[in-house]
Parts: sequence; C-alpha cells; structure tokens
Amino acid sequence: MPFYHQLGNIPPKRHTIFRKPNGDLYYEQLFGTIGFDGMSSNIYHEHRPTQVKEIRAQYSVAPKVAKANNMQSYRFRGFQVPPENDYLKSRKVVLTNSDCNIILAAPKHSTKDYFYKNTDADELIFIHKGTGKLRTFLGNLDFKYGDYLLVPRGVIYKLDFDTEDNRLFIVESYRPIYTPKRYRNWFGQLLEHSPFCERDIRRPQELETYDEKGEFLIKVKKQDDIFDMVYATHPFDVVGYDGFNYPYAFSIHDFEPITGRIHQPPPVHQTFETDAFVVCSFVPRLYDYHPQSIPAPYNHSNIDSDEVLYYVDGDFMSRNDIEAGHISLHPAGIPHGPHPGAVERSIGQTETEELAVMVDTFKPLKVTEEALKIADDTYFRSWLE
Repeated sequence: MPFYHQLGNIPPKRHTIFRKPNGDLYYEQLFGTIGFDGMSSNIYHEHRPTQVKEIRAQYSVAPKVAKANNMQSYRFRGFQVPPENDYLKSRKVVLTNSDCNIILAAPKHSTKDYFYKNTDADELIFIHKGTGKLRTFLGNLDFKYGDYLLVPRGVIYKLDFDTEDNRLFIVESYRPIYTPKRYRNWFGQLLEHSPFCERDIRRPQELETYDEKGEFLIKVKKQDDIFDMVYATHPFDVVGYDGFNYPYAFSIHDFEPITGRIHQPPPVHQTFETDAFVVCSFVPRLYDYHPQSIPAPYNHSNIDSDEVLYYVDGDFMSRNDIEAGHISLHPAGIPHGPHPGAVERSIGQTETEELAVMVDTFKPLKVTEEALKIADDTYFRSWLE
C-alpha cells in the first residue's frame, strides 16, 4: 500500500520495550517484503508468532496444464465451475504462468476449521457474487459484490460468507501487486488524474485479538504445495500494528472512468499492476463524444501480452453472446477485436453499462485441465462472417 496505517495499540518507538498489563512483554514482528527494502508493518503479538507444534501433511495443489503452448482464443463459462463446500478446494486454476495463476472459485462455506496463508503470492480476490467478511491477523474487512480484496503474501486469513451463493475471480500473483505508477507521484500518493484515490481504499478497522493456546491449523501454501501446520497459539493474537503492508479493499464501483472524444486505450482502465501483468476495470461510462467516433474498440494485435477478460455484468459492447461469468482469452501473437456487427451497433450510442475485469500478462498463459472443462472450443471462429 502506498500510505501509512495504524490499528490497535503500539509503543511510541519501534524495537523498544512494550509490556502487557501484567508486566510481560508483547512480541514484535517485522512483517516485510523484498528483504528489508519493500513495504512492511511492525506487528505486536500476545505470544511468539514462531511456535509450530506439528506439520501434519504436505500435498500438491499445482495446476494441471492441458495446453502449455496455446495460440487459440477461448471463451470459458465461469459459472459452470461447480460450487464446493471448502474454500481452498473450490479454487480452480484455469490459466497459469510463472508469474500468476488465474482462479475461479465458488465456495459455499466459510473457512471454519483452519486458517490460510499464501507465502508465495499476493492474492487479488474479486467478489462477483456474495457478501461477508475477510478476517485477517491485521484486521477485518467487510466485502460485497464488486469488491477487490488485496491480500498481501504472508497474511493469515479466513473468509466468512453470509450465504452459500458465492463466486470469486482470483489473481494469485508471484510479483507484488501495487496501484499503477502512472497514477502515483514519487511519494506514492495517487495523483489528481487518477481514476480513484486513497479515500476509495478501505483499510482494516476491526482487529480481533485472541489470547489463546492450543492447536490451531494453518494451511500454508508454498511452491504449489499446501502444508498443514499446527501452531501452539491463536494466529489472530495481534494487539496492534503500523506500517504500509496490510490487506485492503477497493470497489470496482468506485473506479471513475476516463473518457475522451475518441476511443481511449485500455491503460486508462488500469487499476493494479505488477512488473509482470496489469489489471484493468471496465465500468459503466459515457462513450466517446467526437461526432464521428466509433465507440467499439479497434482491432489490435496482442504481440507482447495475453489478454484475459472476465465479464461481470451488463452488455459488453464489443462481444456477441457473452454472459456474466464468462472469460475470454486472446493469446499473444494474433490480432483480435470486436465481433462482427459490434462496430456498427456502437455507432451513435452514448453510454455503456458494462462491468468487467481485465488481466493482461506479459508471459503467455497456459490453459489448464480445469479450463477445458468449461471451454467453448469454437470461440476462435466467432469472427468469421
């Protein structure tokens, strides 16, 4: 995160004595990234955060690749991913490369019997359907339809859902996820022309603190394996922290679109970035207002990146036969553009109600076995006239 946050109780100075009411010491932890050079927070625990009692199991959750070298455009019907009770089991990797996994999930139940920690990747969780609470050792965040939840790597968390009808679009990133540098000054502040600002970012405000000993199962992901690790104290034992490294929420509905007289390129929709991919938000907006403008996007070549578009809601003007939950994959190396009839339909239109999330990766994406289960194998022919 590009700005400072404090929650709970902390001492006046870092690395100094901080005692409990009974005189015992709280235990300080630096929760940092990129060695000691990246964003970090200083956390204060009731107990030592290092007490592992048992490692019960280790098992692979690596995606099974069906097409390692893909040149075919695909449509995947995301809502055909069947719901599952367990949150982690519900996560189905549909596209993958060495920088990220793109995941669909339809969990029915909250994570009750374990905590979860991803040690390798930041997780960007987009809430397509469902409401509830993201509970973490750095505080809680309520979520609803349209929210992005950014969970930095190493954060211990649970997801509590209000109902069993939940649909998530998740980007698991092995590179740190930041706000776009095109919209930040050299201090990290979002600039005046940014499509969102710090007021739109929801930081944790509710800190659960448990002073409990026992056996607490944390499922820890590392290099495509899950380790079932049993800790001797409750992982939500934080009494306070401050710094820049913490989970946060941002609603796609708070993204303010940038428009122009003629069609604007996709970077104006950019919401998050890494050095390996970008995430964009397509939201309801006014169309281009030049008297001769064509609102539909022009044909363009994906020479250096694969384009993934997750359709959330509305009528996506450049595509035919697209429904909520569909995903389109347009691989690098071949041009793509509006479907037949889309350009003509767009002329004279003044606004769109589309809602979608786009992920453009700079390395090619591999198509998994899970993806082929929900694939439209004829989509690449849909531009034929």
